[in-house]
Amino acid sequence: MLIKRFVFAVMALVIMTSAGCGFKLQGSYSIPSQLSHLSLDSQDQYSELTRLVSERLRLNSVTIEHNNSKLPVLNLLNDSLQRATLSLYPTGNVAEYELIYQVKFTVTLPKQEAQPFSVEIRRDYLDDPRTALAKSREMELLLHEMRIQAADAIVQKLASIEIN
Repeated sequence: MLIKRFVFAVMALVIMTSAGCGFKLQGSYSIPSQLSHLSLDSQDQYSELTRLVSERLRLNSVTIEHNNSKLPVLNLLNDSLQRATLSLYPTGNVAEYELIYQVKFTVTLPKQEAQPFSVEIRRDYLDDPRTALAKSREMELLLHEMRIQAADAIVQKLASIEIN
């Protein structure tokens, strides 16, 4: 009985300490209440990025409504993937790329102009021409991870918007 009380007291102390220091679970953001209901627009409503952003918004208690002109609008304008050469093999073939995934979006509050934002995710990618099939699958997985990071960054930027 004494051990149970001790364990309970320690757990309560840990919970109070972690809550007091501002600890939050990863991916959990304080979205301003003015953005708790918004409209999500995208060039491609069925793209992986749009789906990921929509999921992240719902996880952060944001209700997404479509075609409501009285709500703030998150507009995903475009996303692009670029690659730059980082290193070469002695034969002159590319050995390593830097992948740059960029997303441009705007947030428009009612009766205000659109605020432009962009998110950029960078990753290094080793390229071996002898394993082309495996590398194409690796590239797909890497791009998926970069889109997840971009969706998280978009929600994080929404949380940082100062609303007057």
